[in-house]
Amino acid sequence: MNHPDDENELFNRLEAELNTDPAADSGGEVVDLDKARSARTESADPTTRPDTDPEPGRSGAESGDPTVRVMVDVPTAKAAGPGYLGRLLAAQRRPVVPPWLQSVAELRTASAWVARHYAHSVGYHALRSPVYAARLTLQAPSGAAKFVGGTVRWMADREGEPVRLAAVRREDAAEYLKLSRQRDGRVRLRTLVTVLAMFIGLGSALAMYVLAPDWLQAVSVSAVVIALGFAGGKADDPVIHRAVELPTAVKLTSDIVLRALGSLGIPAINQAQGKGRDGFEFTAPITRDGPGWRAEGNLPYGVTVTDVIERRDRLASGLRRPLGCVWPEAVPNEHTGHLVLWVGDQDMSTSKKPKWPLLTSGSVNLFKPVAYGTDQRGRWVDVTLMYIAGIIGAIPRMGKTFLLRLLLLIAALDPRAELHTYDMKGTGDLDPVGNAVSHRHAAGDDDESILYCLNDFRALREELRRRTKVIRSLPRDICPESKVTSELADKRSLGLHPIVIGVDECQVLFEHPKHKDEFEEIATDLVKRGPATGIVLLLATQRPDAKALPTGISANASARWCLKVMGQLENDMVLGTSSYKRGVRATMFSWGDKGIHYFIGEGSDARIVGSVYVDGPGADSIAARARTAREAAGLLTGHALGEEPEVVASAYDLLRDILAVVAADEPKVWSETVVARLADLRPEVYDGWDPDALAAALKPHGIATIQVGRRVNGKVVNRRGVDRSHIVTAIAERDGNRDAG
Repeated sequence: MNHPDDENELFNRLEAELNTDPAADSGGEVVDLDKARSARTESADPTTRPDTDPEPGRSGAESGDPTVRVMVDVPTAKAAGPGYLGRLLAAQRRPVVPPWLQSVAELRTASAWVARHYAHSVGYHALRSPVYAARLTLQAPSGAAKFVGGTVRWMADREGEPVRLAAVRREDAAEYLKLSRQRDGRVRLRTLVTVLAMFIGLGSALAMYVLAPDWLQAVSVSAVVIALGFAGGKADDPVIHRAVELPTAVKLTSDIVLRALGSLGIPAINQAQGKGRDGFEFTAPITRDGPGWRAEGNLPYGVTVTDVIERRDRLASGLRRPLGCVWPEAVPNEHTGHLVLWVGDQDMSTSKKPKWPLLTSGSVNLFKPVAYGTDQRGRWVDVTLMYIAGIIGAIPRMGKTFLLRLLLLIAALDPRAELHTYDMKGTGDLDPVGNAVSHRHAAGDDDESILYCLNDFRALREELRRRTKVIRSLPRDICPESKVTSELADKRSLGLHPIVIGVDECQVLFEHPKHKDEFEEIATDLVKRGPATGIVLLLATQRPDAKALPTGISANASARWCLKVMGQLENDMVLGTSSYKRGVRATMFSWGDKGIHYFIGEGSDARIVGSVYVDGPGADSIAARARTAREAAGLLTGHALGEEPEVVASAYDLLRDILAVVAADEPKVWSETVVARLADLRPEVYDGWDPDALAAALKPHGIATIQVGRRVNGKVVNRRGVDRSHIVTAIAERDGNRDAG
């Protein structure tokens, strides 16, 4: 309770303040807000004394006084972004024509879908039209009864009866009399309208019966029966059912997106939403993008797209959508907090895909892009198999072998391509391609298959060397880029046709106890130098680690296909170093996402692709078509014709082996010494060699042995030997690399 004296004192104080001269010194200070803000920006050190000013023309750092304020930002500077032209130059223009209209193939596919949809609907209802007619006829009496009853209720103004009864229950005589007079007027008017309509209707019917032709009478009666039949139908049992059950996906809205992001448990988002903010900045409207919705925007500061990708299952729960419908993605050219969320109408693994154009007809030019799968939006994704080396990685049973077989089937549809297929798993998944068109083919990990594969790899390395010489010898106007082109591949005399090698479970080769080093050396050479010479190596493994994919191979493969893997190490071994940190994570695929993978092609960003599914009979049919094309062109060779390969000696390089055993500080060495050292290096190759054998082996390379003098026990002894500089020169000339020494 306030004391009266306190109230009087308060009012007296207010009156005194109001009567005070505003010009009098009250001890206050007028503050310049601009100066105050500048002062706050100037003070970077919280320990700086506010009453200390730096000397004119000198900053705190120059004066040496630690108490002087340090100028960090220019006081007059204003936070300004790029100018108008700068913003226009950096603007991202949205396409005028939708992407699905820019591609003739996509437009053709979409048109075919629409045509098939309506053709199915018309056929469905046309077949059931007699049933529809019978049901409508049977329901017509019930519809007539409903029509007559409804008309009578309308004439009698039955809809106003509850209101009149309520007035009676309240014993409100005035209101009841008012409602009764209103009802009488309505009934008279409606009765008149009904009688007139009945006379006009009966007269029209009688005139049509007498004057109208039979077909018009039939049409009129049918229309009346159909109308009465629909009127007599039941709400839970419609006469006509839908021919196609369309998916009922909920429209994606900003509220749904914010709700889903808030359910992820990311502190920065939850804190922002807890303070009444959105926690996500939409940078574009939510729009339809193919068979789904696209939302794009910026996450809070410090939150990255990878944080969202790691919680994809919780995001799907927040969106109330199946996991295969929710695909958060990072944008390569944006900051790591820029999120693109695509939410499909149907699960990507179960949605119907368009028919693969090459399934029943067509051929391939390996130097041009070929569709091999679709992205989340149902659009075709192309791959160019030339000038690449590829790696396919996944855990077992995720579609790795089927993807490799699909790529080999694509290669088989180019009649010029020479295929070498190796199924180290031994289950016969590559047999449709291997037995029909492959130049070399083997299945299994037994010694016979390993030696067969090793012999072929040695031959491929020799073929690689032959091709480099051919390309180097061609005139510049025919081979301007020093690599195989489609035109050069057409010239059979040059022998520069495409060679595609596919190895499933390649870890069997690179972990072989005896031949792993040779397999690794040859495969590394094929990966590095093969693409320019028209040789493509595709390796698939379910163990993507350093042993299964040696560093020299994984670091130089330009095409990567990664289906589901279990950890970051396997993910980065297939997709490249730091892919996991950049949000390209094949670990997010579920067990049901078979055939769905990340694809990184030469010069393209990571894309999520669902490869075309070709079953066993389909693969046999495509391979048979490829064999027919090869037979017509006279290009069927090797295993497909039942021919056995010739045995090729070890592919180890004699000249480089000599450099390995002869040090740079030994310019000239006796042949006996070289042979002994070579035998220690590779006994399976050089054991039993003598100086004559060495001289004979060097002769094809244009190298002759020389006389080398050595002082032994005070005497000069001359013997045949090797000049190391001759070896270096021969390697440089052979490989076209003057820095070989």
